[in-house]
Amino acid sequence: MAEPARARLVIDLDALAHNFHVLAVEAGGAEVAPVVKSDGYGLGAPQVARRLWAEGARSFFVARLAEAVALREALPDRDVAIYVLDGLVGGSAPLFDEANLTPVISTLPQAAAAVVWAARRGRRWPVALHVDSGMNRQGLTPEEARALVEAPDGLRGLDVTLVMSHLGSAADPSDHRSGQQLAAFRPIRALFPESRASLAASAGTFLGDEYRFDMVRPGVSLYGGGPLERPDPRLKAVATLTAPILDIRNLKPGDRLGYGWRTTVDRPTRVAVLGAGYADGVIRAAMGQGYAWFGGARRPLLLVNMDLAAIDIGDARAQVGEPVELLGPNALLDDLAAAAGSVAHEVLVRLSRRAERVYLGEA
Repeated sequence: MAEPARARLVIDLDALAHNFHVLAVEAGGAEVAPVVKSDGYGLGAPQVARRLWAEGARSFFVARLAEAVALREALPDRDVAIYVLDGLVGGSAPLFDEANLTPVISTLPQAAAAVVWAARRGRRWPVALHVDSGMNRQGLTPEEARALVEAPDGLRGLDVTLVMSHLGSAADPSDHRSGQQLAAFRPIRALFPESRASLAASAGTFLGDEYRFDMVRPGVSLYGGGPLERPDPRLKAVATLTAPILDIRNLKPGDRLGYGWRTTVDRPTRVAVLGAGYADGVIRAAMGQGYAWFGGARRPLLLVNMDLAAIDIGDARAQVGEPVELLGPNALLDDLAAAAGSVAHEVLVRLSRRAERVYLGEA
């Protein structure tokens, strides 16, 4: 029996599948390779990956090696490619081989370690290469990539199955830097004519055909985040966080609410106190700017503490125990992120394990 005062997180894998197919249509003929790092953006990588596999996904990206090993265990006997964005770190090549994982090489020392391991294993080793096209975060420089191609032993024993880069400002289609990165990536891609190429993640998938190449790597839009960092009606909410009303309080003009009395009401106000707070993933910075959904309308989010939140319910009919939607199809992911001065990615990965988790549509 669920605890009455516990928040509830419903993860709708049917909505996830819908978003996957929206992205597949947008991607044209490019493969859609889901990014399921950070435990499937906080929603459970095993459940997410199994459903996406059932929908046709055959390549996945994670950040950490441990994530990849766990994902391989969650998808046993299934012919999927699992790419690890960290690449070869600290002598990890044997673990990659054991779990049949593909490292994404992003530095010259990683490339050298891959060549050494390929020689030890006695056969060609599939790898991906990440080349920096201007974001200055991860990746070989274009000059380093060219040097590897031209050096006799630079890529000896390696099968470069994928060459990739990452866009830094794709969420703003008017930003000229995406075009600059595309122009920088094209000669990099030409260095590896036998390899597949990938440049676009979620937002880049929507920039146009020239950005899609052979593979797109969507992350946040799979989980309902708009590619332009605002709500997109083509995408469905995957995560719905609700919390029960614990108390209803009537405040008078001048009454203050919460720690530090940061919120002062200037009119008679009915406040519902909810059984969820930032320990459940409701970002504290959203109070005063965000909203919840209750009684068929948006309700101002007045307070977020560790275990409690409070909303202004106006004259809505309400009773203790009723659920309030803090995130979902009506309390929109991108709106909560904007209210908190953040991005949808952070909202999702902050959803904690304290809330009761319910999966709909498991494969």
